[in-house]
Amino acid sequence: MPQALVLAPTRELCLQIAGDLADMSKYTPGLEVLPVYGGSSIESQIRALRRGVQIIVATPGRLIDLINRGVVHLDDVHTVVLDEADEMLNMGFVDSINDILSHVPEQREMLLFSATMPAEVAKISKQFMKDPVEVVIGTRNEGAENVRHIYYMVNARDKYLALKRIADDNPNIYAIIFCRTRRDTQEIADNLIRDGYNADALHGDLSQQQRDITMRKFRDRVITLLVATDVAARGLDVDDLTHVINYGLPDDTAVYTHRSGRTGRAGKTGISIAIIHSREKGRLREIERIIGKKFERREVPTPTHIIEKQLYNLADRIEKVQVNEAEIDRYMPGVSKKLSWLTGEDLLKRILSLEFNRLLDYYKDAPNIDFIDEKPDRKGKNAERKERRTEKDKDRRTAEKGMERIYVNAGKNDGFYAGNLIDLLNHIVPGKRVDVGRIDLMPGYSLFDVRKADAHRVVGALKGSDFVGKRLYSEIADPDKDYAASSGRKSRKSKKMS
Repeated sequence: MPQALVLAPTRELCLQIAGDLADMSKYTPGLEVLPVYGGSSIESQIRALRRGVQIIVATPGRLIDLINRGVVHLDDVHTVVLDEADEMLNMGFVDSINDILSHVPEQREMLLFSATMPAEVAKISKQFMKDPVEVVIGTRNEGAENVRHIYYMVNARDKYLALKRIADDNPNIYAIIFCRTRRDTQEIADNLIRDGYNADALHGDLSQQQRDITMRKFRDRVITLLVATDVAARGLDVDDLTHVINYGLPDDTAVYTHRSGRTGRAGKTGISIAIIHSREKGRLREIERIIGKKFERREVPTPTHIIEKQLYNLADRIEKVQVNEAEIDRYMPGVSKKLSWLTGEDLLKRILSLEFNRLLDYYKDAPNIDFIDEKPDRKGKNAERKERRTEKDKDRRTAEKGMERIYVNAGKNDGFYAGNLIDLLNHIVPGKRVDVGRIDLMPGYSLFDVRKADAHRVVGALKGSDFVGKRLYSEIADPDKDYAASSGRKSRKSKKMS
């Protein structure tokens, strides 16, 4: 019967811990360690248990199954270890832990390891441990010294576009992208794969075989972007991540610290990125206060900057590639004859085009997606920022390719949001249903794209229509017209009249 028990939330962690303990057998002859977990043959685990082991490393669910079958008896256990205690709580294992510990002698040594220490974990320590002593490695909630913290602020609808631009602006990126939910994780991973990125998802809805395949591909760099939930990423030990990307901020600062600490390891530098919208700025400041570090605000990379970075990266790869002279020489005469009519410059242009035509097409006429803070600048310091804002406003008034931009005099201050706009168009525009493209909702007005063929039909239907008592006016947007200023004047005039 085992003398020591280690509980871990995932199969990966079980295998990792069991492997580390098995390495100790060279110093402790006869030490037998057995990992037991779901998703693997229980019969083979039962046979191994009957041969006798000193240490069991288990996931709670599988261990309870073995206890109920009468195969595992914990009467002789003198040491219990709970690893990743916070995640076992998040995964709903608290009842299972209670059940398992009821089979362990009261006189035992117990160790509890946790990356974060929420109140629930402290409660477990008081419940299951006698006179517990807390040992903190490093400083609580302190970010790694080698990690830079950066944030990009965009509209919520543009988060995915910002993520792609960040990835494109870092050609050698090797990153974990953290999401809050399993659904978001799978959706973002599917979108990245569809858009040509080497990406995959890691979350609790995957089978054990799927998880194993995904993690092996990530460690081997077959995939370079792993989209994961916090729970699923526990036990994933990779030392050379270039980036950790927070697709939104976690509620718990300790979770952010744990995420960001996955990069900047082994003396290397790393970057922790947060992609946020304006409502998350307060949460960002709270994280700054607790970790004692400032986030750098960056503008979302522009298409010009991205393409330049990618081109220089390709040039660097061409420069450093190792040429197998013996093998390539036999093919050179035929290839040289085929391409002899090209100059060196023509050949280089074709190589670059072969690599970058997709990227060039994608970013052609791509809009600026940085969030624009519409609050007035009271300090009077930002003439340059105002000039940039004017350009961004002009971009906002310009339609996407093949579309027409429509102005309507209702905005967020009127309680007018995207759902209201779609509903209104569905009810008042005669004929075929209108396909709506990009929507920009401002305080006093809105701009949105429709197909050119539908533009006049939409404007005609909106003019004079009613939205909760407000008479609407609409026109095809003029890229040179300052709608923000005219909206502000109308708003002040209506206040005076009232």
